[in-house]
Amino acid sequence: MILKSTLLHRLHRDERGVTAVEFGLLAIPLFTLMLGGIDLGYQGYVRGLMQGSLNDAARIAAVENPSFSTEGADTSEQVENLVKKIAGTVALDATIEVTERSYQDFSDIGNPEPLMTDVNGNGAYDEEDGDCWEDTNRNGEFDTDAGSDGIGGASDVVFYTANVQMPRLLPLHKFIDVPATIDMTLETTIRNQPYAGQGNPPVLCGVPA
Repeated sequence: MILKSTLLHRLHRDERGVTAVEFGLLAIPLFTLMLGGIDLGYQGYVRGLMQGSLNDAARIAAVENPSFSTEGADTSEQVENLVKKIAGTVALDATIEVTERSYQDFSDIGNPEPLMTDVNGNGAYDEEDGDCWEDTNRNGEFDTDAGSDGIGGASDVVFYTANVQMPRLLPLHKFIDVPATIDMTLETTIRNQPYAGQGNPPVLCGVPA
């Protein structure tokens, strides 16, 4: 009994290995925090590079005969390929899609085509009342978004959107509840050069019932 008591007393006072145990308790949250910091830094770097490449591509496309270092069937495809070329050096295995919407003016972005005649004064287009609107995208229909797909023409305002999906640089999702992939959306807006007349959009009217 005395021997057992002595051994227990010695074990109670023995502090060998305490540092290893403490390190083991702290290691996982510490490493997770480090991985999170690296991941955020990587995201910030990719976002900055992507935004810069999108801005550069938009500026090149704003002239009458743009000259790109990338191939493409049209200017829109060349813009996307240029963004992919630049951003792809750091955004490893990323899926990048660039879309464009062109507008008559900056104030048209995200807004419906302007009403020229509002018969009942409700602020909304009513075809059956014979309301008239400015057909800014020239498609013959009233649209709640005044833009049209593509980079437009001279003096048009082009709204570029780049959607990016890429795997995380480090396996942070194995330690905390975050997706295995990163999604980013980047935007830029630019007015095309006035290399030709923009022209006035037609005014069309609904047919009263």
